[in-house]
Amino acid sequence: MKMGSASAGLVSIFSNGYRSLGAPVSSWRTLASSSLYKHYKRNSKSAVLSCLNSSKIELACLSSKVDVAQTTTSSVNGYHKYDRLLPCPSENGPPRVEHLVVSEGGPVLEYICKSLDLPPLFVADLIHFGAVYYALVCPQPPPSATPEQIRIFKEVTAPSVLSKRTSIKGKTVREAQKTFRITHVEQFVEAGTYLRVHVHPKRFPRCYEIDWKSRIIAVADSYVVLDKPAGTSVGGTSDNIEESCATFASRALGFSTPLKTTHQIDNCTEGCVVLARTKEYCSIFHGKIREKKVKKLYLALTAAPVPIGIITHYMRPINVAPRLISEDFIKGWYLCKLEVMECKKVPWPDPVIQQKYCIEDFEWPSKDRAYECKINLLTGRTHQVRAQLAACGAPIVGDSMYMPAAIAEMANPGLNPFGKYKKYTTESDKEMAVTKWFARFGKEPKVAIGLQACQISWDDGEHFYEARSPWWRSGMA
Repeated sequence: MKMGSASAGLVSIFSNGYRSLGAPVSSWRTLASSSLYKHYKRNSKSAVLSCLNSSKIELACLSSKVDVAQTTTSSVNGYHKYDRLLPCPSENGPPRVEHLVVSEGGPVLEYICKSLDLPPLFVADLIHFGAVYYALVCPQPPPSATPEQIRIFKEVTAPSVLSKRTSIKGKTVREAQKTFRITHVEQFVEAGTYLRVHVHPKRFPRCYEIDWKSRIIAVADSYVVLDKPAGTSVGGTSDNIEESCATFASRALGFSTPLKTTHQIDNCTEGCVVLARTKEYCSIFHGKIREKKVKKLYLALTAAPVPIGIITHYMRPINVAPRLISEDFIKGWYLCKLEVMECKKVPWPDPVIQQKYCIEDFEWPSKDRAYECKINLLTGRTHQVRAQLAACGAPIVGDSMYMPAAIAEMANPGLNPFGKYKKYTTESDKEMAVTKWFARFGKEPKVAIGLQACQISWDDGEHFYEARSPWWRSGMA
């Protein structure tokens, strides 16, 4: 059964309070007709398995980035005809997330192929990328669901139906609705299983342009330190764990066991990242972070000078970008502290280097000089450095998520609902201002911004590593 397709946007939070792992907000599409209720049939199994056996090998070999789309030009059911996920397209296309409920048990690949009219090799690629999820029981649809979608949900989750499924005995409904990745193309899915298929996973073409061996800073028995390139993901995304620093660094080093993520920096940020070689060291490093034994220094290229000293803000505890912060204490908001250790005037990056790293200036009024700041991160919140510097009127060069907002606030003080000159007087005015803020700002940078994790150390400096010179120093006007 086809429940619908998702659009881009926020994280999906179902009304029963369970947050689906990495799921975008779903606009569950109206079922066009009963013909969408497609049943699994065992046919051409030998042909399917034959092409599956070579799938991973072909994916590993197709390592050169080519400026082509991942689909061909002919159209099927309103979508382009699908071929393979590689070669990697140079641009991300519109998102497409499909929600299915298995009507008859069988191998997951065959069911998805039949339900979505997708070729086996393409679906095998999606599974290899980590773009297919399952839950034993279908999550509850959002309030925007149609009557037909609600009917399907009630039908497959009726107590009389669930009581006959031995796979969920002893589990609460909440436990049975948790989502997990499909890890193998022949994985069996029983009737009633919920499937989420990210048909257009987020892509990272920069992974195929990097000399990964040259980015390795250190290799130890239990960890690797990587100088992460901008425009890449440390450990992957909810729909793409293949095109990640952990995967490509593992291959560059010839490791049979993949490296594991110990901490994150933004996709658009470059610099020092520690990847664990074992699960044990991954847990050890997490403990060091919790105990504040890990010290991180950043270099930030800002559009305006930043005062030396400690800067304190409070961040709204909602996982939505751009992050809203306030100079004033607000109960329940996260404390954000950083120390600006140095701030020196440097040339603005020249046009050639800006084009190489897809840097936009957003008509910043003064581009004769930029400012390179050394920052000691005292708390580690998502987007903290970017949001705090923008709130100080010194956004990071190239930061499409925060620089336009800073420019708008300079031109119209009070536009930021939690800025220094906030204008709202009632709660409804504040909520309206927040809604408008999110609607206007939040564009993700294409490749890089002027931010580098330049140093990382732990155990009182016993382990100390530095990144290479930041990208902007290679081409300053």
